[in-house]
Amino acid sequence: MFNIASLLVLVLLAVTFIQSGYDKIMYWKDNVGWLKGHFANTPIKDMVPASLGLILVLEMISGVLCLCGIVQLLVNNQKTFGLYGAIFSAITLIFLLIGQRMAKDYDGARTIVIYFIPAVMAVFWLN
Repeated sequence: MFNIASLLVLVLLAVTFIQSGYDKIMYWKDNVGWLKGHFANTPIKDMVPASLGLILVLEMISGVLCLCGIVQLLVNNQKTFGLYGAIFSAITLIFLLIGQRMAKDYDGARTIVIYFIPAVMAVFWLN
């Protein structure tokens, strides 16, 4: 039963991060512009493009590892890539949470926690 739950959470994380990474790549300029305003009163106001690049890399690594974890679980019931994907997802979400808290966007931070809970559950199940 844990494999089914793990698979579902890995699908959720893979879709979330791959789509988010795709959006950042396709609409980079729009994202940077919006985020410069969002972080205007924070210590990272001058590091928005670099921060967005870091988040993009973390999201893509998380999404690809989760995708590989799905395949690995289905093919040979191994959990290695899924565990790494869940761990990277949790780390990525912590980075996002720090940013939202710095920007004093508490509603955005609350939304990130909603994703963080299943990521930590996946770490627990796949460990």
